[in-house]
Amino acid sequence: MLIEIHVIQNHSPANLNRDDLGAPKTCLFGGVLRSRISSQCLKRSIRMSDQFKSLLGGVRTRQLARLITDKLGGNADIKKRAEKVLSACGFKPKQTKKGKEDEEGERSKMLVYTSREAIDEMVKLLQEGGESTDNVLPAQFAALISERVAVPDMALSGRMLEPDKSAKEVWKNHDTTVEAALQVAHALSTHEAHPEVDYYVAADDIPGEDAGAGYVDEAMFGSACFYKYLSIHWETLVENLKENKDLAAHTVGALIRSIALTNPTGKQNSFAAHNPPDGMLIQFSSVPISYANAFVDPVRPKGDRAMVSQSIAQLGHYVHDLDVGYGPPLKRFWFSPNLRFRLTALDEKKEMDLADENVKSLDDLVRAVICELGFDWAEVQNEVLKAVVSEEDA
Repeated sequence: MLIEIHVIQNHSPANLNRDDLGAPKTCLFGGVLRSRISSQCLKRSIRMSDQFKSLLGGVRTRQLARLITDKLGGNADIKKRAEKVLSACGFKPKQTKKGKEDEEGERSKMLVYTSREAIDEMVKLLQEGGESTDNVLPAQFAALISERVAVPDMALSGRMLEPDKSAKEVWKNHDTTVEAALQVAHALSTHEAHPEVDYYVAADDIPGEDAGAGYVDEAMFGSACFYKYLSIHWETLVENLKENKDLAAHTVGALIRSIALTNPTGKQNSFAAHNPPDGMLIQFSSVPISYANAFVDPVRPKGDRAMVSQSIAQLGHYVHDLDVGYGPPLKRFWFSPNLRFRLTALDEKKEMDLADENVKSLDDLVRAVICELGFDWAEVQNEVLKAVVSEEDA
C-alpha cells in the first residue's frame, strides 16, 4: 500500500536550492523553464526538521572514527584503533592530492550511514576489548552497521553503502543496503519561471570622503508556486523498522507534519521565505501516480483566480480525469488551511469534491491519515515516547 502526498506550495522571493553558480535551480518541463527544488534538498530539510528530530536515529558521516573517539574522551590510542578497524571494514582514510591521509578528521573516502545505536555498540566493543581483540572487531562492526538499521530516517530514505573491495571477506553475509520506503520527486513550479537578479549594496558606516557604497554585488532569486510529490511504501517502512508498526505510524505522521512545516534553509536569512502549503492531498493507493503532468501546460492566472488557486484548480481537473480513466484511489484526504481552497472538478457541469474527507487543520489531517492506517495518533506518540524514555533510562 502506498501513502501518496501531493503538495501545492507558493514561495515568496527566495533562493532555496542553488546550483553551482548560485542561481536557483531550474529545469525545462512542458517546453518552458520552471523553478525546481531537488529531492535531495527536500529530504534533507525534512530529516533535519524540528518535527522529525525525535525520530532521527541515523548518522551520516565521514568522521566515524572521530565520533567514536569523542565518546571515549578523545583518547589518541583509541582513535588509532578505531581508524584501523574502520579501515579494515573498507572505510579507508581519504587521501589528499599529495597522497597523504587527510588530517582534518574526514577520515574515510565515503559517507558511512549507520545508526546511533550501532555507534554506541562500537564504542562499547572498543572500550571493553584491548588491542588483542582488534582482529575480530571489523566483522563485529560490519554486523552492527548491517543489522542495526531500524531507525525512521534510514527506513524512509534507505542506504547504499559500498565498502572498499579489500574488505570483501569482512562483509560476507552482511547486507550493506536498505531499501528506501520513501520516494521524493523534484519540486517543480506549476508555471513558467525565470530567475531574477537582485543588485544590492552595503553601506560603509564610516565612509570618510567617499560617499559611495562599501560593497556592491548581485544575487539571483525567484518566486514560484511549487508542486511536490512524495510516496511512502507502507509495507517496506514496517519491514525496515523490524515490524514496529507503532513506530512506522509515528514516522508517517511526523513526515506529514515536517512536509507542511519545514522549508529548505537556502538563503533564508536573506529572504525568509517561510511559506506553508496552501493545499495537501494525501491518498492511499496501490499504484504510484504523480500529478506533475497537471502542469505540463503552465498555469497562468485566469479571471479572478490567482496563481495558487489556478494551480489547485488545474490539479483538480487532472485528478478527476485520471480517476475516470484509471479509477480512483482507495482513500483520499484534502487539507487546506481553514479549507481556504477546495479540490474540485466539473462533472457533467456540476462541481464535485474529489476528496473523501476535507480537513481544516494539519492536526486533523495527521489524525485522519493515521486513523486510516488503523492507529490512534495520540496513542502512537505516547508509545514511541515511552520507548525513547526506556532506552534513555537503560
